[in-house]
Amino acid sequence: MSGLIGRKIGMTSLFDENGKNIPCTVIEAGPCVVTQVRTEEVDGYSALQLGFDDKKAKSSNKALDGHFKKAGTTAKKKVVEFQGFEGEYKLGDAISVDHFEEGEFVDVSGVSKGKGFQGVVKRHGFAGVGQATHGQHNRLRAPGSIGAASYPARVFKGMRMGGRMGGDKVKVQNLKVLKVVAEKNLLVVKGAVPGHKNAFVTIQK
Repeated sequence: MSGLIGRKIGMTSLFDENGKNIPCTVIEAGPCVVTQVRTEEVDGYSALQLGFDDKKAKSSNKALDGHFKKAGTTAKKKVVEFQGFEGEYKLGDAISVDHFEEGEFVDVSGVSKGKGFQGVVKRHGFAGVGQATHGQHNRLRAPGSIGAASYPARVFKGMRMGGRMGGDKVKVQNLKVLKVVAEKNLLVVKGAVPGHKNAFVTIQK
């Protein structure tokens, strides 16, 4: 589906007409530049490649500089392809937050916060073992048995254990657009979106 690339600014809250406090996320969405136009004749499918956020010249290479020069723009940090755009777009066109309307629903995807190595209680929601008293020493947040000894004498694949948590690509679906602030390129959506502050996110209709 069509969409834009944005940056997560942070969370806040708004009041609706009934006085209910609604948690929401503020996203800087666009303006995005069309850096490549995919067509059925050449590529076998139709899509637009959009670029967002200027990259320092020293962080780019000649191949990327040449690619963005065709679109008449500078090198971009984030480049994503979108399908489903209506209307004709050409290289160098800018698509702003006006692409979205208040009241419609969007899907937002990004990379979740990295949590490092975590145990099974935090990572998988285990309840912990036993009680905190009655002789229990240090097994409160332990995973318990991970398999029998004599048979099958191994640990099955997929066993939920402690390990690295977070840093995964996550998509949150059907978030309502509460407000579009065109002059500041801001999009306010209901609820939370994945990623830390200033992380890149992709907003799809």
